[in-house]
Amino acid sequence: MSKIPLTKIGAEKLKLELHRLKTVDRPNVIAAIAEARAHGDLSENAEYDAAKERQGFIEGRIKEVEGKLSNAQVIDPQLLDADGRVVFGATVDLEDLEASKKVSYQIVGDDEADLKDGKISVNSPIARALIGKYAGDIAEVQAPGGLREYEIMDVRYV
Repeated sequence: MSKIPLTKIGAEKLKLELHRLKTVDRPNVIAAIAEARAHGDLSENAEYDAAKERQGFIEGRIKEVEGKLSNAQVIDPQLLDADGRVVFGATVDLEDLEASKKVSYQIVGDDEADLKDGKISVNSPIARALIGKYAGDIAEVQAPGGLREYEIMDVRYV
């Protein structure tokens, strides 16, 4: 399996989620299964079925998070020295040349992407158009509504 790029913050969030799944969610669902078993006939016990389904989801998520963490390539944006070039982990200030609107995005891994927080996936069309460019460059992005042009105003590593 190939390495999965994650920022330092993204890796910490996954570790916290894994800890919660193992120490809180897993024991809770085990207790729920035990309680549902105590009610008797399992063939017609909806609480038992729901608890078993929840257990399957939790165990699957634990395996998924452990796999991502074991294949993670953790990158700390503050330690990057890319000489002003847009790279994974960089925060990029852009101006949409059509709308004259300024936006700021941090380029992160797929699991960390959240547009509301200004974090876009390294695999998104806009991030792929930005990678390797410098402040002052124009990036052309093929969006669903047509070609969009963004001017890179600043590249920060925070």
